Amino acid sequence: MTKPVKFEKIRILLVDDHMVIRMGLMTATSDTPDMEVVADVESGQEAVEAYRRHRPDIVVLDLRMHGMGGIETIRALREEFGDPRILIFSNYAKGEEVYQAIKAGASGFVVKEMALDRLLEAIRKVYHGEQYIPPEVAARIGERLLAQLSPRELDVLQHVAKGLSNKEIAAQLGVVEGTVKIHVANIFSKLGVSDRTQALVAAVKRGIIQIE
Repeated sequence: MTKPVKFEKIRILLVDDHMVIRMGLMTATSDTPDMEVVADVESGQEAVEAYRRHRPDIVVLDLRMHGMGGIETIRALREEFGDPRILIFSNYAKGEEVYQAIKAGASGFVVKEMALDRLLEAIRKVYHGEQYIPPEVAARIGERLLAQLSPRELDVLQHVAKGLSNKEIAAQLGVVEGTVKIHVANIFSKLGVSDRTQALVAAVKRGIIQIE
């Protein structure tokens, strides 16, 4: 009599501040023979504690949570545990957020609106040490990289989005107005635009900034 094949289960830590999402994922993975959720928590602080306790194979992490956000959680996990395998599972996939998550050390990015199969595929790929960034998400990072705005230019752009003048931005950042003018000119040049309104439209379209 042949023995049934025993799967080595991928041990998952779920981190999301919405219980419904966690419950849904736990149900989905419980129907999958090669996965199990070893812990589910709702905050970044709890994620670090749960990782310490369970040492999961992979962390499925929401990006926007109350308290410690997703990017901070990635950094905290990497600081303490070296190179944990982290997959972002988020409602939000703006270019800047995807870029920051990958830069911080995430191995993959799945948007919640995608089919569940995509998430399961991503979990398996990241578990095997691969990176998982779907083409539609990768395109957004490409746009973010294409712009190549420096951190300071990004700061200035965020202030422009709030409707501040160059003088007001200079006061906020503690620099002279001429410096802000140079940054604004560089932003226009990199985005291929000629005024503030066009810059904001281009930046939002590319996912470089968000206007709440």
